[in-house]
Amino acid sequence: MSFKTTATIASFGGKLLKLTHTSSTLSCDMALNLYLPPSAESSTQKIPVLFYLAGLTCTGDNGAEKGFFQKRASEKGIAIVYPDTSPPPPRVYKETGLEIGIGIEIAVENEKKSKLTKNRRTRHRRPRRILRLRHGAGFYINATRAPWSSNYKMESYITSELPTQLFASFPSLDSTRQSITGHSMGGHGALTLFLKNPGLYKSVSAFAPISNPVNCPWGQKAFAGYLGEDKDSWKAHDASELLKGYKGKAPFETLIDVGTGDNFYKQGQLLPENFVAAAKESGNEKGVVVRYQDGYDHSYFFISTFSTDHVNHAAKHLFA
Repeated sequence: MSFKTTATIASFGGKLLKLTHTSSTLSCDMALNLYLPPSAESSTQKIPVLFYLAGLTCTGDNGAEKGFFQKRASEKGIAIVYPDTSPPPPRVYKETGLEIGIGIEIAVENEKKSKLTKNRRTRHRRPRRILRLRHGAGFYINATRAPWSSNYKMESYITSELPTQLFASFPSLDSTRQSITGHSMGGHGALTLFLKNPGLYKSVSAFAPISNPVNCPWGQKAFAGYLGEDKDSWKAHDASELLKGYKGKAPFETLIDVGTGDNFYKQGQLLPENFVAAAKESGNEKGVVVRYQDGYDHSYFFISTFSTDHVNHAAKHLFA
């Protein structure tokens, strides 16, 4: 199925395309952003691709509009794909409005504050921002629990359907040179998809990733909702657990940035230290670079500050 271009925006000498297409994997239309550097038109050689996976409550627009990846990607000659984070909720959810028992009450990444709309007891409480398992929380896995299993198949979409369609529709993109990065939930996605698909990606990096979801509230509630209560099955979607058994042809390498001012890090949602421990357990600690950035939070101010480093990390492997 071909892509429809809804907007073309000039950016750092290249073009940011806003695209839509029909996904058979997700049973819906999906939107995404694709950045093509100047070399996509001027070069006779195919250009490598970096996938950026966004976090909870985000879409494919967040990284494209606030991450500042395009400047360095333009200089290096790398295309960037910014997919959406989930399909729409299943029809049964939309028709009934049921939470299916899997709502997640957490502080979320978008900056809107909830309004106090309950009884008088809540009027003087600090607003709690609430995320439910609906749009923007796909966790880059294939759900196995109904009703989410009907179309929440982001793992297959990101690793198979989307790149297949992109490479067929944009012949300047090089299917043999892909890298992946992401933020928060997207950092979890980047790490797990790299570890589960040896050879598919040339490199992986992450910003403030949910590094050990089986041991943090976000991951536990999401996995219970999408995968059921068998906690052993969750480990197949956990970067720290996957790294323990990593047997790739090349030593594992990654660049991870975490802000010391990140409230979600302080709350134990990210657990990068558990990922480092898993790297040591599996003998991969030499290739795992975790940088704790003093004072930075979980926002796109943090991401945009270090995005150049992550494009450079990808470029080192894509052009090796």
